[in-house]
Amino acid sequence: MNFLSIDCSTNAGSLFIKNESKTFSKNLQNDKFNNDLLMQQILDFFEKSKMKLDDISNIFVNQGPGNFSGLRGSLAVAKGISLSKNISLYGYNTFLWSCAKFFNKKDNIYSLIKFNNRYFSMKFQKNLKNNKKAEEIKENEIREKYDNEFIVIPKNFVAYFDKKIIKLDNVNMTDLNHKDLEFLRLKGLLDEELIKPLYLS
Repeated sequence: MNFLSIDCSTNAGSLFIKNESKTFSKNLQNDKFNNDLLMQQILDFFEKSKMKLDDISNIFVNQGPGNFSGLRGSLAVAKGISLSKNISLYGYNTFLWSCAKFFNKKDNIYSLIKFNNRYFSMKFQKNLKNNKKAEEIKENEIREKYDNEFIVIPKNFVAYFDKKIIKLDNVNMTDLNHKDLEFLRLKGLLDEELIKPLYLS
């Protein structure tokens, strides 16, 4: 499967291309993701990787949670490329992404993210199915309510967490790997319709 992944959910976004056995990645160190600028960055990235948009068959785009303008801009660009090049588009969120490595390993998985100085949790079943929205949870509730639960925190969010939470025995920190998105798509866990930003109110 050849794909482009676009993640503009944080100020330090990223682009990732997988083409057969080759992979290419690029960090986006911009505070603002203007649609025109992002599209140009993608085109430059493909050119530097000696590839064309026609070489990919899928686009994965991060729906959030995250930066409002970054999410809207990246989704608009991803949809534009998908329509113009007839490339399949899939949406994913950081909660699910962080749990990919634990598929069928734990009965219940709680993915935690700290966003805008607030903690949010999303619960997944063993097969990473989820039928609930992200819920806000207080710091003390994490230590009390989730004391015996399997908790996953993306490593790039660790710096924002209180050290008392990071040191809990049941906390598992995981890298966000774009290659895991291919696995999630094969398992039918990515959004294919109504791909829209995941905003946390």
